Amino acid sequence: MTTVLVTGGAGFIGSHVVEELVARDYHVGVVDALITGDLTNLERVLDDVEFWRTDVRDPHGLETVLRELQPDVIVHLAAQTNVRYSMDNPLADATVNAIGTLNLAALAARHEVDRLVYASSGGAVYGEPRYLPVDEEHPTHPISNYGASKLAGEHYVRVYAEAYDLDHVILRYANVYGPRQDPRGEAGVIPIFLLRAARNEPLRVFGDGEQTRDFIFVQDVARVTADAVERGHGTYNIGSGRETSINELIDLIREVTNRDVKVVYEHARPGEVRRIYLDVTRARKELDFEPETDLKEGIKLTWDWIRKHVL
Repeated sequence: MTTVLVTGGAGFIGSHVVEELVARDYHVGVVDALITGDLTNLERVLDDVEFWRTDVRDPHGLETVLRELQPDVIVHLAAQTNVRYSMDNPLADATVNAIGTLNLAALAARHEVDRLVYASSGGAVYGEPRYLPVDEEHPTHPISNYGASKLAGEHYVRVYAEAYDLDHVILRYANVYGPRQDPRGEAGVIPIFLLRAARNEPLRVFGDGEQTRDFIFVQDVARVTADAVERGHGTYNIGSGRETSINELIDLIREVTNRDVKVVYEHARPGEVRRIYLDVTRARKELDFEPETDLKEGIKLTWDWIRKHVL
């Protein structure tokens, strides 16, 4: 049986990945500092996994986990994901995303892990696109500290992979959304909008609403991340391959919630790109990736979860 360690496994994306791996009969270990993660996210599978409350910034804690679990594969999802926070707290952002990834890559090489799967950001590492859709050959030019720290993590993974013959996959996620994403935080526009709609509060839009994003449902991301445990090599964009403006998203929010929510437009925030969506051709060819959940259906599933678990 293949043993897989998932960092950030009690978080929004991580918990879905853990569930997918357990369903595929992997032996799964989970590391999470429980800063933004929550063990209730793993309530369905907690009896089926081994759990360590450890921070990726702590090399000694990680060393203990790798020595005890002896994983064949590491899926590295633990991260600071808030663009605005990264601009206000660049050192804290870099310590988690860059140094945390360096810790993990170095330990993976030392413990002769077979494969490292790293979750990066297709919405942040490219910066303002020179062309659309953005493929993996597009130059990387982050305009936020978050994008810079995630790209630094990519470089650490690649350096250790090449130096120590460590197989690796880098997944550049688009804007992931879905159940378990905290609607009370700064990141994750869809759950934030849905919660405000549920409370009959106006939606705050930073910019004119014509900025675009590539929204991908979390279970589609979990499936392809689990696939990457066994196959693929190098870097892949993971998104819907479709461009959606924030104003179009608001129309869908109104339709799904059946509420005529008001919108307040404010100044655009630094560090956020104007337009982005990803070319996922490589993932389709090499990972058999195919998004199964369209945006309206994904919003409905997220809305149902918020009404059941948050309100």
